[in-house]
Amino acid sequence: MSLPDIPTDSADAMAALHARCFTLPRPWSAAEFSDLLADRSVFALTLPGAFLLGRSVLDEAEILTLAVAPEARRQGLARQLLSQFHSAAMGRGAARAFLEVAETNAPAIALYQNVGWQQAGRRRAYFTAPGQVPQDALVMTISLDASATNGA
Repeated sequence: MSLPDIPTDSADAMAALHARCFTLPRPWSAAEFSDLLADRSVFALTLPGAFLLGRSVLDEAEILTLAVAPEARRQGLARQLLSQFHSAAMGRGAARAFLEVAETNAPAIALYQNVGWQQAGRRRAYFTAPGQVPQDALVMTISLDASATNGA
């Protein structure tokens, strides 16, 4: 598999890729990425053309965002990052993880379900942006000790 040469090694690069991937939720700025990356509970996992930002506090972890360049999709990058996230979060002491995903993001929901994540709730109008219809978020969760057997 040939990965695109898209840098993901800095807050600026993450912000640029995030802007290419998201309109809702709104893309995050380089300053927001810098602030997050300065937090000891936050960790970044990167591949050329993709990154995942996670946070781990005590026995719980969260996927803050996952971005894959449009031209790099359907090549297994998100699945690789999810596997790395599960390992990294467990290494930080997390037993469970959660994320929020737009209810209209069917490809992401299918991927998460395929590797063992399950819907645990819904946040009404969680994703909002000026001029766009608010979207609900599905709250998904996974038991990390079981994720190793779920293909992640």
